[in-house]
Amino acid sequence: MDRNYLTPEEITDYTIGAGVKKANRTVFQQLMLSILAGAFIAMGAIASNTAIHDISNPGISKLVAGAIFPVGLLMVVIAGAELFTGNCLLSLALFEEKISLYQMIKNLFIVYAGNFIGSLGFAWLEANSGLFDLNSGKLGALHIKTAIYKTGLSFSKALILGIMCNVIVCIAVWMMYGAKDLSGKVWAGFFPIFAFVISGYEHSVANMYYIPAGLFAKSNPLYVKAGGFASEALAGLTWKSFIITNLLPVTIGNIIGGALFVGGIYWLIFKKKINPQTSIQKNG
Repeated sequence: MDRNYLTPEEITDYTIGAGVKKANRTVFQQLMLSILAGAFIAMGAIASNTAIHDISNPGISKLVAGAIFPVGLLMVVIAGAELFTGNCLLSLALFEEKISLYQMIKNLFIVYAGNFIGSLGFAWLEANSGLFDLNSGKLGALHIKTAIYKTGLSFSKALILGIMCNVIVCIAVWMMYGAKDLSGKVWAGFFPIFAFVISGYEHSVANMYYIPAGLFAKSNPLYVKAGGFASEALAGLTWKSFIITNLLPVTIGNIIGGALFVGGIYWLIFKKKINPQTSIQKNG
């Protein structure tokens, strides 16, 4: 009877092949697919924020957000798009010498830029659509609150949260690669992202939506009043704090978590060639 899933060894080979395919797409294809991915992640973010914007219990709020946010990654993998965090798994193809370091860096740069365009564009559309007016501006206030929190993290905390985030996001992609049918991919992707959102980790592409959306929202007096924000807190929420305080360390952490802690470790386990003579000498 045929299995409807791949073994970890088979997932490793599949991921290497996927990395080669991604690295060899044209610049136009990479950019367009990455803009879509940024929009998809933003869609999951706005949907989860809308659902939780008036829930006072933090545990229940995280539970509801975790149940909704995964739709973004499901759309990325199943519909087909290029997401920076998932593309950190190109490291397997790099370590296996199927692509060059230049190809990997080029892909990650283009995809990162495209994700930024998609997420930022969606944030602007949402902020100017009137949807943030929901519940007397409380939805807009939640976006400001989220952005203030994220830009208030220390560099080290944002870095660590970025590492942990992309360990679990890349495991979600890894598991989705291992499923052969659509329902299997849905469930394989859902639970890791469910856990990631509940845990409060930092995802660079999601933050390309959350923080700009908060920046756009803070210019609206209705949202500021609904959140009762202090002027000092609003003053600290700037485009500079978005890029330097949050996006930079989170991006570095995402690369470490995905390319090294997931891609690197699986390559070492299943693909690294060990010299038999060296092994004999060590054991001897």
